[in-house]
Amino acid sequence: MGKKRVMVPAAEVDLSAVKYQNEDFQAPHLTGLTFKLFVKLLETPLVGPLITSHLKKENKMIELLQNTVIPEAPMYRPEYPPQESETGVVVVDEDGKPEDRVELAMKCLPPYNAASSWNEDLASSFRYWKIRDYAHAYRSKFVTPSMVAEQIIPVIEEFNKKDPPMPLLISFDAEEVRKQAAASTKRFEEGSPISILDGIFIAIKDDIDLYPHPSKGATTWMHEVRPVKEDAISVSRLRSCGVIFVGKANMHEFGMGTTGNNPNYGTTRNPHAVDRYTGGSSSGPAAIVASGLCSAALGTDGGGSIRIPSSLCGVVGLKTTFGRTNITGSLYDFGTVGVIGPIASSVEDVMLVYAAILGSIPAERISLNPSPPCLPNLASRDGADALGSLRLGKYTAWFNDVQSTDVSDTCEDMLNLLSRTHGCEMVEIVIPELQEMRTAHLFSIGSEFINSLIPDIEDGKGVRLNYDSRTNVRLFRSFSASDYIAAQCLRRRLMHHHMEIFKKVDVIVTPTTGMTAPKIPSSALSYGETDLQTTGYLMRFIIAANLLGFPAISIPVGYDKQGLPIGLQLIGRPWGEATLLRLASAVEELYAKPKKRPASFYDVLKTK
Repeated sequence: MGKKRVMVPAAEVDLSAVKYQNEDFQAPHLTGLTFKLFVKLLETPLVGPLITSHLKKENKMIELLQNTVIPEAPMYRPEYPPQESETGVVVVDEDGKPEDRVELAMKCLPPYNAASSWNEDLASSFRYWKIRDYAHAYRSKFVTPSMVAEQIIPVIEEFNKKDPPMPLLISFDAEEVRKQAAASTKRFEEGSPISILDGIFIAIKDDIDLYPHPSKGATTWMHEVRPVKEDAISVSRLRSCGVIFVGKANMHEFGMGTTGNNPNYGTTRNPHAVDRYTGGSSSGPAAIVASGLCSAALGTDGGGSIRIPSSLCGVVGLKTTFGRTNITGSLYDFGTVGVIGPIASSVEDVMLVYAAILGSIPAERISLNPSPPCLPNLASRDGADALGSLRLGKYTAWFNDVQSTDVSDTCEDMLNLLSRTHGCEMVEIVIPELQEMRTAHLFSIGSEFINSLIPDIEDGKGVRLNYDSRTNVRLFRSFSASDYIAAQCLRRRLMHHHMEIFKKVDVIVTPTTGMTAPKIPSSALSYGETDLQTTGYLMRFIIAANLLGFPAISIPVGYDKQGLPIGLQLIGRPWGEATLLRLASAVEELYAKPKKRPASFYDVLKTK
């Protein structure tokens, strides 16, 4: 073994000497039968470890962990110093009723203008119906939840019958949807809707419990070993608001992928271009919102799984601070990088759903010491002052490391518009050790994933995973305890770097992804795909929010030359969701160009 690399303490890193290194993943792009053969070799006792060792060495994983002396102590989950209070916000009672929080969120929104929303001229250009549009239609008796359900059900059934299959939902029961819609319709007839979310159609990712549906995690077997007995906490909070659940949305198997590819049930297609991926792993949630069938969806985000598909599908996705929402009742409610969060077509709809589901696990309020949850008061003029005082941090070399300049230029244009319109200050920053951050996240999420699955793999379920997951299993099983601890030492180090940055800026800005939606190789539909180059581009700006637990949001800001959506990402201070929502709302308002109607779009709020 050669001489070990010795890192200086994080506080002594000379930022002026940091040079950005373009990411370069060393691994083959494989699909179809070639991929199947590769996995068979990877699983052989003699050849497999050699391949795994080679891949780890080529991607500097051994160098960055085993051959490096890291002076910091391990940080096994995000830890934050006390944070300053946000300005222009309303504090929310996380112990109160979800419907009361949603009502408070409503009061934080600008007044609803029914005349403007339902204007014939505006309807001629494309826009998504918002939750408040549905609420107005129900209360004005233009339409009922049962009538909307009958628009949605045949479309879902049509997607399930396509050849090749491309389902939006993995588990769907038309009669269950009709039953929920009828109950909501009755409440409106009696003049007693529960909340603004009553009668709103929402999809739930297949790794979050929604009783009586199974939670398969897009596998063919997880429901056999883990029966669902009740709703996840976040789902139960939405249910108490009168939400209608359409079913369990498709996803990348076990969430361990960035494209949404799923040979088990069929790969969900991007509504903007059906030959393209949605992004993952929350593929179904993003696609069903982008297609207009649901106002919102719940996804999970352990490695960009809400933000990546939101960006690629042209919708809004919020990843909350680690611990802000209760993840009990999801398949990975033991991990340290993942959260449950909302996807919707607008910032205000994300805010309404977020208000319903927020609330920490009581034990985590002791260990994480979160700031009280807040919402931005978008109805107040004080918001303009709060926007003008924001400092936005941009690491230019990183920001521009994208596949196409369409992505960076479009995001840059929006930032310039923010500065000119609201006076936001742009601050150049440097983020050191990005490669170390990527490696620490991989070893953290991989170790937590494999730890949860080992009993089932040893019981013979491993061979029933798809080839993509089996590749991950082989890699993750090669991780050692010392690798995991080294990754947690890097987590503490990287937390220091970022908390120093947040002394100078309020929000870090990046493109959400380094590319727009990639094409789906036809050979990938049956056996899956491994393409680390694409994964690298999709995850380029994603990691900090997961490894370090920061809140982050993706907002659509335009399209590339092929007409594919581009997302801007805002990364906030710990517990700073309100600031992100305020800034995201301003971005949304500034984006004055007409939105493109997705190629696969359904107007289910038909009033004539």
